[in-house]
Formats: sequence, C-alpha cells, structure tokens
Amino acid sequence: MRLGQAAIQQKNLPDAVRWFTQAAKETPKDAQVLACLGQALCWQGNREEGLIHLKQSGQLLAKKARKNRDVKLVVDLADQLQYWNDYHGAAELCKLAVQINPGYARGFQLLALSHSRLNQKKPALAAAKQALRLAPDSAMLNILVATMEITDGQLDSARQRLDKTLNTSILKPEEKFRAHKELARVLDKLGIYDQVFEHLHAAGEVSPRLPEVQQQDVQLVPNMLKSNVAEFDHELLGRWKNTAFPANQPAPVFLLGFMRTGTTLTQEVLGAHPGVFVADETDLVVSVVRELQRLCNHQGSVPQMLRQLDLNGVLHLRAFYWQRAKALFGDALDSRLFLDKTTMNSIDLGLINCLFPDAKLVFLLRDPRDVCLSCFMQTMIPTPSTVHLLTWDSTAQFYAQIMNWWETVKPKLSMPYIEFRYEDAVFDFEGAFRNVFDFIGLEWNPDVADFHKHAAGKFIASPSFSQVAQPLYSSSVGRWKQYASEYAAIEQQLEPFLQKYGYS
Repeated sequence: MRLGQAAIQQKNLPDAVRWFTQAAKETPKDAQVLACLGQALCWQGNREEGLIHLKQSGQLLAKKARKNRDVKLVVDLADQLQYWNDYHGAAELCKLAVQINPGYARGFQLLALSHSRLNQKKPALAAAKQALRLAPDSAMLNILVATMEITDGQLDSARQRLDKTLNTSILKPEEKFRAHKELARVLDKLGIYDQVFEHLHAAGEVSPRLPEVQQQDVQLVPNMLKSNVAEFDHELLGRWKNTAFPANQPAPVFLLGFMRTGTTLTQEVLGAHPGVFVADETDLVVSVVRELQRLCNHQGSVPQMLRQLDLNGVLHLRAFYWQRAKALFGDALDSRLFLDKTTMNSIDLGLINCLFPDAKLVFLLRDPRDVCLSCFMQTMIPTPSTVHLLTWDSTAQFYAQIMNWWETVKPKLSMPYIEFRYEDAVFDFEGAFRNVFDFIGLEWNPDVADFHKHAAGKFIASPSFSQVAQPLYSSSVGRWKQYASEYAAIEQQLEPFLQKYGYS
C-alpha cells in the first residue's frame, strides 16, 4: 500500500496499479486496498475494471457500517463513483447508506444527485427534501431542492425557495453563484424575462471567487486555438491522407461543435441505431494529446509535435486511442460503428484530422444567439473551456474564437465532414437525420425517432441529459428573442457568424 501510494504521488500509474494489485491479492477483503486499486485503474483508463473494485470496496464499507452506523466512508465511496460517472452504482451505495443511518444528510444529498443524473425526477426530489429536513439551515441543500423542483415543474416553489436563500445574510460564493443561476433558470421558465439577466450577471460577478474557477488556466484554450490557427496548414493536415491503416485501427466518426449546439441530441439519435456505439464525452483524444507530448518530450505546440512524427508514430497514437477505448468500454466495444462525441474536441480537430484522415466528421451548427444564451444560462463544471462561459461578453468571445478556428481549418481538412444544423433536426427530423446516416454509411432506421426512450434512465455526460430524455421540442429555437436587448453588448462578436451561417 505504501509503495502504491508513493507511486501515485510520483504520477506513476502503472506501478501504482501493480502495487495495489499485489496488496489486493494479500488482503482481498480490505476496503481501502480495493478503493485504491479501483481509483488507480480508473485514472489509468481501465474504468470498467476499476469500477468493479470501487463497488466491491463500497459493499465492504457498508457491511462494516451496519455495526456502528457510521456511513461517511460509504458515502465518500459513492462520491467517487459519481466522479467516474457510475451513477447507478452510486445510487445503490447511497440507498444502503441511508438505510443504515437515516439521519445522515449527505447520504440523501448524493442519492438525490444520483437519481437526478439518471433522469429519475420524483426520487431525486424526495431524497433532496429528506436531506433538507435533516439540515434545514443548509443553503446548498435549499438550492439543491429548488433545482429538483425546477426539473419537476414546481416553479413557484423553487422561486420562493431561491429568493429566500438569496436573502440569507451570509452565503458562500458557491452558494450565491448557484442560487443566482438557478433563479435565472426558473424565471426564464416562468416567462419573467426582464429579471433573468440580472441574476445571470450577478452569478458572473461572483464567479471569480469560486475556488474551482480560480484553479483554471484561463489562457490555456485561447493560446491553443491561436497556435492551431497559425500552424495547421494543408501540408500537415494532408500528410497521411492516402495511408492504408491497419484493420484493427479503424477510424471513428467524430461528433463535434460548440457547447449547446445539439451534439447531445445528435448523439442520442445516432446512438439509438443498432449499428452505432456512442462514446459520450470521454478523454480519448485528450489522452492521445498527452501521449503525443510524452513521445516528443513536451517540446513545442501540438502542430509542431505532429510534424516530428513519422508513420510509426501515427500508428502508435491510433493504437493508443483504441487501447484506451477498449479499457473504457470493454466488451461493449463491439463491431458497431464507433461514434466519439466529445464536443470540445473541436479544439483538437487538427490533431484528429492528422491521425484519423480516414474518419468522418459531423460538425454541429446552431443560431449563435441561442448558443450563447444557452451557454450563459447553464451551470457547468469549471474547466479550461467552460470558465469562459461565466460572463456574457466572454461567452460570445469564446464562441467566436472556436468558430474562427473551425472556419480556418475547415477548407484544409482532408477528412470528409458535414455541417449539421440543430434547427434542421428540430423541424425536419427524418430528412435531416437521413442525411447524417447516409454520410456515416448506415441505413435509416425509423426506431431512432424514439431516441428519448433510450435516453431515459441512463447516464448522459452532457448538461442536456434531462432534455434528451423527452420528445423533441421546438421551444429552444429562437429563444434568444426574449432577450433581444441584451445582444447589443455582444453583437460585434456574433455578427460575422450570423452572416456566415445565414442566421442574420
């Protein structure tokens, strides 16, 4: 165990897995050992195997907790499962925890979050309310209940609860931020449009004080985009376009765009086809970038490192991509067409084209005004990309940076692509998606129209998880018109793209 933990400190995951595996052989009923092995495997990319050990650890912790009713470690383990997107496993552990100790508020809190991410609205609200009964003065639990009430359509109750929370004299920055965001959302749903941006701007003002935001490198993505625009040329992007790649290194279909453009909807429709396997918001491409950096000793930008590669290097990185995919999905990764939907892999489109020139690309477009509004209203986990969506001006600026990169690289791509409009999907569902299926080489299957039935009850990584679990609706098209006066401040950034894509 000590050797494994030392390896973790040195970021040596292979050695950590080796030592923790040895410890698990010697003490197979030790919950801490199994938890360490599970975490190390997940970090290494062997998520399926890692989750097995984490859940075994949780069961052992729950068995021990039955004797002393101390369920803290059980709930901590459920929190780890949520981190690795196993919300089914987290829900089962939380259920055990609250059965053992019905007075532990955090157990109900995490149970509510698990139910929510699985689109189980009623159980989510019930668990959140039980957590609040146990800790009635908690601002964050009041916000959690309001969030669940919004999802359940109890808008007036949510509004009153959030108003009361914001009138509390002392709120932590994260509580104030979340309360303003949720209140903006409920006001929008109630049609009280003239008050929405007041709360969105208030959330934006407090966002720099959030610890998770302070940890982000705000210049990371803009600098990457600047480098990509300057350094990816026809020669580099077309370097391996006529290569015959091995049969065991096939090209995926990549589904990209900007956030809130309809990538999750498209993923769920395509994924409802029996011939498609969806990888939803993974780190596959990011891991390939890290492996490229390792190969090149972290010398230079991504385009510069790609120029150093020979064909063997390209084959190595393609093999690395598929090894990671198989570690993530195991036996589920069968002979179906592999759809890699990780929206902001748009940033790494140059690298994707270089390594997979035989891949197909579906790039989503949507009215830039609706995109920016949806991004600004959404509460997202802070990352080097989402940290740009916290103010109105920076949201528009970031959208313009990403789309400028797309317009720069698009005519240089050697991989085939189509641009797919969200509005076409809404108003001409079958016609629009028939074109996409034709493009990726699959026959039309009418069952994909029931995509929302497939989405209900499963984990979806995108913030759109609740929207795609219901039939397609058109109210999100032209939503920006309710806030037309707000667009004067960002008109200059959006106008070129409104003109380019015919939305003006």
